Amino acid sequence: MAVSLALVVILGLLADYLFTRVRLPGLVGMLIVGIICGPYVLNLMQPELMKVSADLRMVALIVILLRAGLELRRDTLNRVGRPALMLSCIPAVFEGAAITLLGPHFLHITYLESAILGAILAAVSPAVVVPLMISFIDRKMGTRKGIPTLMLAGSSIDDVFVIVVFSILLGMYTGAKTNILLKLLEIPESIILGIIVGAISGYLLYRIFERYRLRATKMTINIVAVSILLIWLEETLKDRVALSGLLGVMTIGFILLEKSEVRAHKMSQKLSKVWIFAEILLFVLVGAQVNIQVAWDAGLQGAALIFIALIGRSIGTYLSLMGTDLNLKERLFCVISYIPKATVQAAIGAVPLEMGVKHGEIILAVAVLSILLTAPLGAIGIMITGNRWLEKNA
Repeated sequence: MAVSLALVVILGLLADYLFTRVRLPGLVGMLIVGIICGPYVLNLMQPELMKVSADLRMVALIVILLRAGLELRRDTLNRVGRPALMLSCIPAVFEGAAITLLGPHFLHITYLESAILGAILAAVSPAVVVPLMISFIDRKMGTRKGIPTLMLAGSSIDDVFVIVVFSILLGMYTGAKTNILLKLLEIPESIILGIIVGAISGYLLYRIFERYRLRATKMTINIVAVSILLIWLEETLKDRVALSGLLGVMTIGFILLEKSEVRAHKMSQKLSKVWIFAEILLFVLVGAQVNIQVAWDAGLQGAALIFIALIGRSIGTYLSLMGTDLNLKERLFCVISYIPKATVQAAIGAVPLEMGVKHGEIILAVAVLSILLTAPLGAIGIMITGNRWLEKNA
């Protein structure tokens, strides 16, 4: 596994350098490296690495979400609260509805199978969006209006909403007794409990740091370890109670920033160094999950469905921003920021097939194709439009 890790790091760094030189996001190059080196193309990664791929990707995601939390200021959150809440569900509803209605005509599957596919595709990828928004915050791009924070908050809750809807639809298909009202109540339950557990964890960490005066490196190790435990807690309790571990992770960073800004900035700086390695792992290993042959099987009809559904998503995103002080270009930037798909699609795209859904292979193929098409295009679009359209603040 050590050799595979070395290969991932070297090729990931090389791809990042080459893509940055031609003014494209380095993460696009890393995704491509993962696809080429993964088990579905050249198969250069050892099986041991692929077995722990999900855990490594989760740790990398935790690192960037902690950085996001350590940049979330209360005044900015108060400003973006309503539109962030709208962004957490309306774009997904528009996209999911479009796929549900059009899926049977494009892919010759049932309406319920189309709805399941819509729930999978309707999730935006925090793995792509969050790092790019942190980059804009670091460079103070769009921060006066809180645009990067708006995208961070909305995209994080968006995944909670979509995964709950997905579980309801899958339960309906498999005939499992599913109380739809109780399932829908899991959305606010997951958000609220995630924030509460994250807030308690953040406060306890703050008290520990106050008492023992730990160095920044040890504080950073502690918050990463506690964040990993939060994700474990979510997985352990999932059959009893809904809890969003990722929202909890961001809340830890938010509480630490509120309680001690100096410490928060020191930990953010440490995490920014760790992110250099974590970023490579995250995007190369996400790319390694992409099966080119499966994506190819989705064909032009799958691609057409994805792009038509993205139009619906874009309309929902734009409507969510009505009443804000964002100008046209800033709203279009937000629309583009809600395009990338990767994390959720890679995680649950194969679940319908495993659960015996008749056209599970088609659902998986379109989910994989959505990663191939939207992750690079979305990332490139975010970088280009963000650098041109977001206001640079002093």
